[in-house]
Amino acid sequence: MSAPQRLLEAPGVPLYEALADKVMSRDQAQQLVERIVKLSKADAIVVNVGGGYTTNIRFADNRISTAGGVSGANVTVSSSFGPKHAVVQTNDFSDEGLERTVRQSEALAKLAPDDPEAMPSLGPQQYLNVNAYFESTANLTPEARAAVARSAIEPARAAGDLKVAGFLTAGIGAGAVGNQKGLFAYQASTNTNYTLTVRTTDGTGSGWAGADHPDFARLDYKGVSERALEKARLSRKPVAIEPGRYTVILEPQAVGDLVQLVSFAFDARSADEGRSPFTKPGGGTKVGEKIVDTRVNIIEDPTDPDLLSNAYDGQGLPTKRIEWIKDGVLTKLFYTRFWAQKKGQQPDAGSNMIKFVGGTQTTDELIASTPRGVLVTRLWYLRQVDPRTLLYTGLTRDGTFLIENGKISKAVKNLRFNESPLFMLNNLEALGRAVRVAGTEAGGDVVMPVIKVRDFNFTSLSDAV
Repeated sequence: MSAPQRLLEAPGVPLYEALADKVMSRDQAQQLVERIVKLSKADAIVVNVGGGYTTNIRFADNRISTAGGVSGANVTVSSSFGPKHAVVQTNDFSDEGLERTVRQSEALAKLAPDDPEAMPSLGPQQYLNVNAYFESTANLTPEARAAVARSAIEPARAAGDLKVAGFLTAGIGAGAVGNQKGLFAYQASTNTNYTLTVRTTDGTGSGWAGADHPDFARLDYKGVSERALEKARLSRKPVAIEPGRYTVILEPQAVGDLVQLVSFAFDARSADEGRSPFTKPGGGTKVGEKIVDTRVNIIEDPTDPDLLSNAYDGQGLPTKRIEWIKDGVLTKLFYTRFWAQKKGQQPDAGSNMIKFVGGTQTTDELIASTPRGVLVTRLWYLRQVDPRTLLYTGLTRDGTFLIENGKISKAVKNLRFNESPLFMLNNLEALGRAVRVAGTEAGGDVVMPVIKVRDFNFTSLSDAV
């Protein structure tokens, strides 16, 4: 049998013009899932299907270096015999390839040890309608991708003392999950991501900016290029400042790296077992308690126009709107299906989306309101120090500046920090506009505001640019 239609170029039609017709449709995905389920001899089977096509353009040293596209599709089969289960993945969609995958997953499942936390397959579910597929991305041409690169390369060449390196990806994809109980979920989506680093030729300055959105029409790539170029210009010949506690303005990218760490700590089991910052002294959890500034609201919502994330997880459990922190109060913790059953709670779908609801102020307005402080573009190399307090260490990167009398006065050398995002969110002074960020260390769909906080703890200097 021929491979299912997914990303096969139509005769005489450029691939980018035919993409919308070449991602596996809902009907095609459902037929494939049902075909695999019928092969099963196990007690239970869960089938995940995924595929997509991602175009890209990469540039460095003020010239385009590579451009192209990558397509792929795969099937993941999980077979279970009682509490025993195993997973096998393949990209062979032939009848023989699919049957071999099912038989291998069954054979491995029989050899697997019992899983004391195994859960039965889900039945049919109801899913939110998430429109995360945009024609502007699906039909993005090579010429349009080249225009993104030129928006950085041409002004850098004109300046004569700047070197740019950037990467744009634009992809379409579709995924599905189904099982022997009649569960089926499908979602098609698109995504664009553009990041740019600009270095000064004297080796002393670096600037960075990025953007991400399912809809290429909403990706302000010219703004990204302008910001990264300007930060590089401003960051030349940085000076050292004394480490210590400073009022700090963190741009959304830096906020995302830190605040996403809070969302990873929402796990109910860790809190119940005393391994979490949300464990109450003496027992219990801090649900219902104020844990951060009252201006902090952290949510997930797959239908939010800034998020447009996954409508279901790998088991087929539906995602939904959740208010994790409302007006500074911890309102909920995350329950896996196993832990929810054990504790008499409703389970939550696994997701990788988070939105820190922002305010109305701009970064420039926050700078203007600051007599003395530090502006941080982004962070890197974050590592955990204390899981009970969410204390992390890391470094600033690609644009760190001293603010004096409401203006950026000079570039400063990068700094190492030791800080907990929970402490940081209790020291909130101002909250700016929220934007979708280009990608944190953990990835996912992330929307964060620019914020101003007091007493941010810088512990040492870093000579790295």
